[in-house]
Amino acid sequence: MKKSTIIFFTVLGILSNAQNFKTKRGIVSLDGIHVAKIVNKSNTYTFLDLNETPMYTIEFVDKSIVDSVRDSYIKLNRVYNRDKIIEMDYISPSAFSGEEKSAVYTSIKGLKIIDNKGINIKNLDEIFKNVPKRKLDSKTKDAYTTRSKIDKMNIEVNKVGEILSNGVPVGYFTNLPVSFGSEDTISDKTFVDIEIYDAKSKLIGRYITTTKQLKTAGGKSFTLYREMSGRASILKYPTYKAIAERMAIMDPTFIKVQEKVTVGPVQKESAEK
Repeated sequence: MKKSTIIFFTVLGILSNAQNFKTKRGIVSLDGIHVAKIVNKSNTYTFLDLNETPMYTIEFVDKSIVDSVRDSYIKLNRVYNRDKIIEMDYISPSAFSGEEKSAVYTSIKGLKIIDNKGINIKNLDEIFKNVPKRKLDSKTKDAYTTRSKIDKMNIEVNKVGEILSNGVPVGYFTNLPVSFGSEDTISDKTFVDIEIYDAKSKLIGRYITTTKQLKTAGGKSFTLYREMSGRASILKYPTYKAIAERMAIMDPTFIKVQEKVTVGPVQKESAEK
């Protein structure tokens, strides 16, 4: 059989098995048949059967992990069991699909919990029994690893420019702009680099306000920039905290996570002289 003929029948098979869905006035139709209803509150979509009994919800999440990396996913929840929430990937029919269309498309094509008979409770229950794993790309995985390291450091910057990790001073900023103290973001573009030192006054690196570039004393560089993704603008103006966090990742010697201190049995001194 010729290659062109194989391709023709493959495409024909896909088209013949394709399901056309439409959502109009809160009613989900599949191949022209009403199969479910949907209502929206904020970014959470509740799916109901045709008797208007709520069955499950899909909530869209779009969050910043670290720097310019974001993660977008959905939270799936059974209405009768609010305690169990599953985080899952979702799919969209096109790059320009809105949340409602993506929620319906994911329910039909991805999760297969809506079919031509309505909401398939058996398939819905099966998802909660065997939770599918999320498929994260390497960039997102690396970002979560970085975020985990940052969270353990628990970095804060106080009103005098000190950098603290878990409440302990570990460094400080110098050459701070005049807005420091009243704002936690760096919006002033000065020609003097903001410098970061460790607790022993060793230079760790610099932040260049004109280029939003971080440079370590050892020569590494990282650029913080503005990027549009989903509904949010990322790091239009970076915070001092974000800069300290990124510098701690770029230079692992800057801040070391303190392990839990364990103490052996306490022995009281003898009262005898």
